[in-house]
Amino acid sequence: MKQDKLKSINNALIPKEVSHVTQTLEKAGFEAFVVGGCVRDLIIGRIPKDWDVTTNAKPEQVISLFKKTVYENTFGTVAVMVARETSSEEVSYETVEVTPYRIEGKYTDKRHPDEVQFSDKIEDDLQRRDFTINAMAYNSSKGHLIDLYNGQTDIKDKVIRCVGDASLRFSEDALRMLRAVRFSAELNFAVSYETMEAITEHAELLKDISEERIRDEFSKILMSPDPFLGVGLLSKLGLLKHLCPELEEGIGCEQKGEHLYDVFEHLLYAVKCAADKDWPLEIRLAALMHDIGKPRTRRWDGSKAGGAGKYTFYGHEVVGARMVEKILTRLKYPKKTVELVTKLVRYHMFFSDTEVITLSAVRRIITNVGREHIWELMQIRDCDRAGMKKKEAPYRLRKYHAMIEEALRQPTSVGMLKIDGTILIGELGMKPSPRIGWILHALLEEILEEPEKNTREYLDSRVRELNELSDADLKLLGEKGKEVKEQIEEEEITELRKKHGVK
Repeated sequence: MKQDKLKSINNALIPKEVSHVTQTLEKAGFEAFVVGGCVRDLIIGRIPKDWDVTTNAKPEQVISLFKKTVYENTFGTVAVMVARETSSEEVSYETVEVTPYRIEGKYTDKRHPDEVQFSDKIEDDLQRRDFTINAMAYNSSKGHLIDLYNGQTDIKDKVIRCVGDASLRFSEDALRMLRAVRFSAELNFAVSYETMEAITEHAELLKDISEERIRDEFSKILMSPDPFLGVGLLSKLGLLKHLCPELEEGIGCEQKGEHLYDVFEHLLYAVKCAADKDWPLEIRLAALMHDIGKPRTRRWDGSKAGGAGKYTFYGHEVVGARMVEKILTRLKYPKKTVELVTKLVRYHMFFSDTEVITLSAVRRIITNVGREHIWELMQIRDCDRAGMKKKEAPYRLRKYHAMIEEALRQPTSVGMLKIDGTILIGELGMKPSPRIGWILHALLEEILEEPEKNTREYLDSRVRELNELSDADLKLLGEKGKEVKEQIEEEEITELRKKHGVK
């Protein structure tokens, strides 16, 4: 068996809970290795997110060694629950998956092996894995790495290569083709020539994979540091047409005007912008699909004098929103994700007519997308402008932000009071009349000066005092309060615009 003593792996990066599991297995006389992606990440220098342990112990033997385990599958994987060390009295657990060395049968469903046999040899387990960089096992107590397929070399050369016959690996589980693209985008590794050839040859097998599994890999590609590369590679290898063929309608769809790229390339640059700014999945999905309706709405307008013309895409945001809703529903994304991304695509054109946007229009768009999502709509605008000939003018962008903040700010109004006309009439027995408005504005002036007075107890008492005044005196107080309100609003808006450097 090929074993290399490593000096590059820092055992301190291996969590105590994982070491507890491997040490317990070894003390009982079994072999124990961390295996797969966590070994790859340790060699690269990344902190692994997931830890897997493999052993020559059988499931029932693993279960007997630990106090708390879960075993609910036919593939031998035992979830060992290891208590974490915490300062609180509450016990929390870290789950470490332990799987016996395995030999797998055929993959009739292109996902799971038809049968699994347990083995006593680590070599049998490693040969069934997908890529060389994921087919290494590391024993931390001895500092030994088992690397039968030159995974270290491929890590050094930044190459993704299948273990053994690539066609066989993808025929076993077609999702591995998406995983190859995902690792390329995550690690900035190239996919080897023979692996790419095998993916191109077997791309249609993706149709046999469930939408949920495809969705999860697609999301990971979008959440990688380089979704531009990832989505572009999906298209190049013939996978995207089995995942989201609507995106490929933009290939070769010229836009001209302010655009440097065709629709597909523009969308790639848009999602790159979202990744560069580390924005969440919903923003990346919306960025990738915001112009997906353009190819279906493109028309040539040659009405200008001298034969000049341009492409138009009227209504592409409406068509695109309908398409996005169907695509994300088809891929089984959660309802909230579908609704938000659809909404962002539907309204992403709002800020395009830059010279005529009014504050009332901004308020309407806030109503349409929701106060909690208006800044996400601005993020989509940032992504949309990425890769266009004409970059966003700094002043214009600041103006948008100032208008949104102005529309979002809570207006200074009698609505801020813990009392209103309904209470004055219903509970305090006042009759409907202009006096109610005067009283409320007089109260507003007081609480603007001393906000702590905005309580029912104080306001009820003060209403009774004010109601003793004559119409003339009360009107004077009410009008003064209204003037103070308007002055404060004007000062707040002036400060807000000053903050953004706009008029």
